[in-house]
Amino acid sequence: MTTSNDIIWYDHMSTPIGSLLLAADASGLREVWFETGKHRRAPDPAWKHDPSKLTFARTQLDEYFAGTRKHFKLPLHPLGTSFQVTVWQALAKIPYGTTISYGELARRIGQPQAMRAVGAANGRNPLPIVLPCHRVIGSNGSLTGFGGGLPTKRFLLAMEDRVARGDLFGDCNALPLA
Repeated sequence: MTTSNDIIWYDHMSTPIGSLLLAADASGLREVWFETGKHRRAPDPAWKHDPSKLTFARTQLDEYFAGTRKHFKLPLHPLGTSFQVTVWQALAKIPYGTTISYGELARRIGQPQAMRAVGAANGRNPLPIVLPCHRVIGSNGSLTGFGGGLPTKRFLLAMEDRVARGDLFGDCNALPLA
């Protein structure tokens, strides 16, 4: 639980999908926000801008976008309900370059009837990319909603697919949005 004494640091980061806003506290990375898309956010006025406090996250995200990192090893501190945290932990176990359905994600947390609740928790994921909610798709293979927008989700999935296949110079039409 956040107290008024918690310091939250933030920084912006340029990526192939546009600028990301990163926020962390002493326990770890708390939030990653897109500059565009459905879930945009500006830094809270109480947050402190300190790029040095986000180097740990920025380095691994840079490696991810360069195609050299498939697994994040970051201290994380997402805030949510126990159900949301359970869903977010399950997201972290989806292998790089693969996708699963919301139904499969619900089964993986032991609640196969909770597909809608899983979808809602997925949509509230405060750490997209790091907790790869972009790897969750519709049961028919369709790209369903994503806080950074469907073009961003499409880009991330295509990039991971190319890296997983060892084809870093694949379809140039799917490359940088920013």
